[in-house]
Amino acid sequence: MGEISLTLNQGHGFAISVAIFSAFVCTWAGFKVGAARKKYGVKYPTMYAPEGHKNEKEFNCIQRAHQNVLENYPAFLMLLLISSLNRPYYAAACGLVRVLGFIVYALGYQTGSPEKRQQGAFGYLGLIGMLVISIELAAKLIMN
Repeated sequence: MGEISLTLNQGHGFAISVAIFSAFVCTWAGFKVGAARKKYGVKYPTMYAPEGHKNEKEFNCIQRAHQNVLENYPAFLMLLLISSLNRPYYAAACGLVRVLGFIVYALGYQTGSPEKRQQGAFGYLGLIGMLVISIELAAKLIMN
């Protein structure tokens, strides 16, 4: 079996920093759900406020904001890792755009007006960038 060597540079440090920052964003969104549970009286283990709850929409918007970030998080981390192997500076920039999109998405959704979550849609540009860079790496490896 052949050896694999990995040389890391400053760009990889930026990509790692984006990954760390994203963990804080996930935690922040989770704390917002915890605070909303207390504020609106939605007890564990109930995921969403029950139908007819007086603050159903407000709580559920905060919960969905967090849940959506979590649903997208594995693909984000995978693409950040793969794309950073190919083009670490671009991967870090794209990853940062995606994380900022998560934040704006969550802040919009947490207002209780689900339409405002669309303000974070620009984050998909970062996701698409990481996807393209990852595909480029796969093609390079296959063609070599």
